[in-house]
Amino acid sequence: MKWLPPAIGVLRRPDLWPTAVRQGVTLLPLDWKSSRRLLPDRSYLKFRSLTQYGSADAVPTGPDVVSYLSWCRAWRHTVSSRR
Repeated sequence: MKWLPPAIGVLRRPDLWPTAVRQGVTLLPLDWKSSRRLLPDRSYLKFRSLTQYGSADAVPTGPDVVSYLSWCRAWRHTVSSRR
């Protein structure tokens, strides 16, 4: 249930769905096929929570996830337009 608010935040923004899928795939462990783990490494998620919220157990808010995905989309567009 703690991940429901961030998920709802993304579901309300269909324009960010492709970016959310892309980021989800990017965060998969390198050995995801052999380990069948479709979640990012817990130590990485704890590090990200600690650096953003000051607590390794914090859960991102819906607006924070939407903001992050918007940044990812803008960054990808910026990098691809330079080529």
